[in-house]
Order: sequence, then C-alpha cells, then structure tokens
Amino acid sequence: MLSGTVTSFDAHVGLGQITSSDGVIVMFHCAEIADGSRAINVGTSVNFELLTKFSRNEASAIRPA
Repeated sequence: MLSGTVTSFDAHVGLGQITSSDGVIVMFHCAEIADGSRAINVGTSVNFELLTKFSRNEASAIRPA
C-alpha cells in the first residue's frame, strides 16, 4: 500500500491527482475511492494501491490515512 496526499480533485468530472510520498503524481477516478462516496477533499492524506489501466498507472482502493 502506498501513501500520499490528494492534490487536486474535480467533483464534476470525477478525476483527481494524488502526490505520493515519493513525489510521483498519480491520477485517479472517483470510483476508486474505497468508501463509495465518490468525493474526497484536496489535502486529505490517503493510502492507495496502483492499478494499471490503458497502459498507465492509476490510484485505486483509495482510503484516508
């Protein structure tokens, strides 16, 4: 499990970015938020896994840390 911080999230589109603890930016879709809420605040510390979709890594199983 990786850790990072939500650095952007557009609730209307459902897309966001997490900056991992090692500085890598990882995109995510709101469907990957583990609690099913489909919304998360910018600045939230999270734990997540990487999932390869369409030949790129995305965050999945996103949970507040």
